[in-house]
Amino acid sequence: MTSGKILIIGGGPAGMEAARCVAELGGEAIVIEKRGRLGGTPDSERYAKLTHHWRDASEAMEELASAVRNSANVEVKYLAEVKGFSGSDGDFTVEIEADGKAETHNVGAVIVATGFQHFDPGRATQYYNYYSFADVITISDLEKMLKENKVVRPSNGETPKRIAFIQCVGSRDRQIGNEYCSKVCCGVASKQAIELREQISDSKVFIFYIDMRMYGYWEPEIYWPAQEKYKVNFVKGVISEVLPKGNQLLIRGEDTTMSRPMEVVMDLVVLSVGMEPSAGTRAVAQQLGIKQNKYGFVEAGGTSGIDPVSTSRPGIFVAGAASGPSDLDDSFAQAGLAAARAVASVRRVMA
Repeated sequence: MTSGKILIIGGGPAGMEAARCVAELGGEAIVIEKRGRLGGTPDSERYAKLTHHWRDASEAMEELASAVRNSANVEVKYLAEVKGFSGSDGDFTVEIEADGKAETHNVGAVIVATGFQHFDPGRATQYYNYYSFADVITISDLEKMLKENKVVRPSNGETPKRIAFIQCVGSRDRQIGNEYCSKVCCGVASKQAIELREQISDSKVFIFYIDMRMYGYWEPEIYWPAQEKYKVNFVKGVISEVLPKGNQLLIRGEDTTMSRPMEVVMDLVVLSVGMEPSAGTRAVAQQLGIKQNKYGFVEAGGTSGIDPVSTSRPGIFVAGAASGPSDLDDSFAQAGLAAARAVASVRRVMA
């Protein structure tokens, strides 16, 4: 007989919001998190500020985590992973290992919120020499520096004065198989460019892009202020390679607006790496027996094809970047819907 509890796999933004919503709806949730703390990628990668509301990331994640930890209806299991899974809608048995101990739980529904991982820019191509040159970094690397208010060139510890972002690294790329847009990279790069200009007032910041994709309110809140107030240089172009030139970096490519070759020298090059399904997402999808799409994300849509949180298996739902590139607004919205669907599913079975 089912316990009526809802298992939430992942303690990042989507998982925490799902747990909070389950509790507010009067349900009971068990959250399993592979790390020793809640917060997901914004916490583990030390995000500075969040798009598009510019909230301090640590404060925002702690606010969510506190709501989950302090809820009488939510139990959190740390250092936890799924080891076995069986059953059907309304009556699932899940075997987990939490903090080195084996446990078995009976639950009525499951929400997968296992998130994403950033594309490894050295995995498939060394065009940009991420592993060769210390001053070629990713947006994740830069985020940590911005968090500490100490942006420096890794090669020599000096403050960079000429900084370039290269967009769509690991996204919209048929050669490596990631044809999709990762959705958040343009907004994150523009946000970081603003922060760079705030922290290093005499810096010159360039964003090289295929085309800028700003969703919802990002255009008036990030894109236009970056250009007009902070004087960030947006250059429509395709970058082919990054090479050393003295103690700086030479960027070669094509200015596609002017249809001419382009060479510029920079102190720091930031790769806007896209989203891929995390190793946890891939593993959990296989353990739970739910379909993945061609890219490895959990396939959402359910039997109707129009449900953004249902999976191929009744009683199992998905939220956040586990089902594809998502920003925080997407993740929170999906988490709330997944929680409502999961609670409703359990109550139908127990009625």
